[in-house]
Amino acid sequence: MSITLNIYYTGKEGNARKFAEEMISSGIVDEIRKEEGNIRYEYFFPMQDTETVLLVDSWENQKAIDIHHHTPMMKKIIALREKYDLHMKVERYISDKLPNGDKEYIKD
Repeated sequence: MSITLNIYYTGKEGNARKFAEEMISSGIVDEIRKEEGNIRYEYFFPMQDTETVLLVDSWENQKAIDIHHHTPMMKKIIALREKYDLHMKVERYISDKLPNGDKEYIKD
């Protein structure tokens, strides 16, 4: 059972996108992806909201998230969020097996 967080970062004057770009260019994203228990760490840009960036952040379990939250990288992430004056909305999802009835609508 994995846990996925959808984290919406919202700012002004393109700051959310600048934040994501700096997270990538600084190497923080690569470090997070190498952490034990990380499944996915990827940014997306909503087409109709240029001031928001969506981070899809998936982990094997809560323990992996807790360990991640106590790494030195979290201080760097928080500092960048403050630098770009971002606000956050978080959605949390726990994985479930895909029902057989849904499979007919999915093309592999």
